[in-house]
Amino acid sequence: MTVRRFGWSETSEVEAQAMAEARAAEALKAIVAGGKARRREPKVPYNGADGVPIREEVVARHGDSVITRNGYGARCLNSPDVVFADVDFRKSGGLGLKLGVFGGLLVLAVLAGFLFASRPTGIALAVAAAVVSAPLGDMIHRARLAATGGSEGWVRKRLAEFLGKHPDWAVRLYRTPAGLRLLATHAPMDPHDPVVRAFFEAVGVDPLYARMCLNQRCFRARLTAKPWRIGIGSHLKPRPGVWPVRPEHRGQRDAWITAYEDKARGHAACAFLDVLGSGGTHPKAAEVVELHDAECRAREPRLPLA
Repeated sequence: MTVRRFGWSETSEVEAQAMAEARAAEALKAIVAGGKARRREPKVPYNGADGVPIREEVVARHGDSVITRNGYGARCLNSPDVVFADVDFRKSGGLGLKLGVFGGLLVLAVLAGFLFASRPTGIALAVAAAVVSAPLGDMIHRARLAATGGSEGWVRKRLAEFLGKHPDWAVRLYRTPAGLRLLATHAPMDPHDPVVRAFFEAVGVDPLYARMCLNQRCFRARLTAKPWRIGIGSHLKPRPGVWPVRPEHRGQRDAWITAYEDKARGHAACAFLDVLGSGGTHPKAAEVVELHDAECRAREPRLPLA
């Protein structure tokens, strides 16, 4: 039996190795005792949501904020206490809505079968329910969005409701290629603070991102373009883009990064829209805002978003 675990350290490779050995021994003991521990931890570039530290190259440090390069080559800002939340617009109804529509149609199909005393009719209508439930769910989703001013209107409405209950909060709003970015500036906050979780739930943050914030005790925001959005078809070398890489692979990695950064200069990761809530800005948050806006080129409206 082989059990593999990662170890990490802020000080030395020896300390990281000791942690890896201790974690592997603990996992082996649990497996032998009949537990359900995994034999291996996945070697992926962004597994922060699972508790293993994010394996990314540190590009720069600004106080306790860190800029890293993620697995596909973009630079990301990591802050321990300034809240970021990206909300992607959903173009289709969620699984829950579609299942609800299917359940309602299925009940009607069964009732129709009883009403007409025809089992084939009930079965045919049940099959039809399965076919139309997904597109009908999407139609209902789009109708709901239209009633609230579209996807952005829906997010703004949810945000306004949250701010009404938390009048001390101040949130900067940015447009992203896929939705909106929210940046809280009124005060530094711990990712484990219950109000942060309430904020994430209120505006519809991706649950995977929310879990990452808890496990890594930080917030993240992408600062530069996604490569495929700016015409770069090749992947960050070598694959996968985990850090560190061996010295013999650094040349091809650096060449890819040089080409990527050259193209990324012509694009913005987000564009500033508005300030909502109290409007207050804590000095710590002000430093992060300045860094974020400059790196994202958020105040250059003529640049395309990527």
